Amino acid sequence: MDKLFLVSFLGILITAHGVAGNMVYDDIGMLEVIESLEIEEENGMELSPIPAWTSERGSKVLVNVDSVGAVGDGVSDDTQAFLKAWDIACSTPKSVLLVPQGRLYLVNATRFKGPCSEKLVIQIDGTIIAPDEPKNWDPKLPRIWLDFSKLNGVTFQGDGVIDGSGSKWWASSCKRDKAKPCRGAPTALTIDSSSAIMVKGLTIQNSQQMHFVISRSDSVRISGVRVSAPGDSPNTDGIHITESTNVLLQDCKIGTGDDCISIVNASSNIKMKRIYCGPGHGISIGSLGKDNSTGIVTKVVLDTAFLKETTNGLRIKTWQGGSGYVRGVTYQNVRMEDVSNPIIIDQFYCDSPKACQNQTSAVNISQIVYRNISGTTKSAKAMKFACSDTHPCRHIVLSNINLEKKDGTVETYCNSAQGFGYGIVHPSADCLSSNDKEYVFINQEEDVEDAGTSREHIVHTEL
Repeated sequence: MDKLFLVSFLGILITAHGVAGNMVYDDIGMLEVIESLEIEEENGMELSPIPAWTSERGSKVLVNVDSVGAVGDGVSDDTQAFLKAWDIACSTPKSVLLVPQGRLYLVNATRFKGPCSEKLVIQIDGTIIAPDEPKNWDPKLPRIWLDFSKLNGVTFQGDGVIDGSGSKWWASSCKRDKAKPCRGAPTALTIDSSSAIMVKGLTIQNSQQMHFVISRSDSVRISGVRVSAPGDSPNTDGIHITESTNVLLQDCKIGTGDDCISIVNASSNIKMKRIYCGPGHGISIGSLGKDNSTGIVTKVVLDTAFLKETTNGLRIKTWQGGSGYVRGVTYQNVRMEDVSNPIIIDQFYCDSPKACQNQTSAVNISQIVYRNISGTTKSAKAMKFACSDTHPCRHIVLSNINLEKKDGTVETYCNSAQGFGYGIVHPSADCLSSNDKEYVFINQEEDVEDAGTSREHIVHTEL
């Protein structure tokens, strides 16, 4: 965490104290959130050079998928060769599983299970493609394609491509054709129940549904990953984080038909830095609370991002009827270009063919900081805080916000939202209620249990 930001943030709070009067921070809840997010960046991360694999000193064992029967012509089924290579590499210390460049490997839905021996490297330099026909997909694995689980200390790296061949899946989606039933589709790459994972340099594209899911994992570092799918491809989230802690995303370029990044239940200590998003639905926390479920997300930082022509910018979305909380979120140093809904909190989210029933319970949202956010909006309502009447959004802080519309004026919409602005805030956010100005920040535990989710909750809930 940049110390400069912490000092600046303290300055904001001190000045706001002077402006608001009697603003006491006992056990300073929000600052504890900011200070605790000490997730180290991987500066100058480099790929393991190939010569190191065969050197006499500190050598690694190279397991090439071609050497165990992979054909790599894009037509032959190479699934069994990949599984055989996995079994050898996983059981051999300091091994490298190599998918060589210049080849096209057709692989069916497969689970690659650990635990594995130490210091395993998965080097993907070629292209892995999925079967393109949904009718022929393995009915026993309907929601996964390449699924890795129970790993520790594994590195995924390379200049290769993971291609989900998703066009026929998109065509059969109810989002494309309302007459068709809504059904799930596979996630291209899943890392589940793992720790100390690094993912560097890969391209993941044209997934059947979600591109890259991090589930039930801790200490995951993702750097220089590219995610790509057409802007109209349904439910193709870029990177989806669920039930995971201590996750760092940096230097990633993401363009899809859904959220570039989505963070859902039981996730905390998530840091995103130098992110490019577009096309897509923005960078989202949620959705949370669907079907009266509990959703908890805490300690999230986005620092330095560029969003271009997305349908949302920085979004928090929750369903009516849910429970739990989102708190301790900071968005800073973000540039927008022709973005709809640049800043939005929506506690009335309803991605359903039927109207959603009004309910009084809601996921609580508090301690949300927006700092140094600028650019152009397609929406007249550049900032929208649509919060629950019974569970208002609390402690929203706006500092140095400048959002313009090329062909008109902009405004802020508020419903049951409490907070304050500091410095330049354009459009004005005077609609935020001033209750926060007499609020005493005490770090209280919410009276909600952290509800873990089962395996099926990894998948997309917005069909």
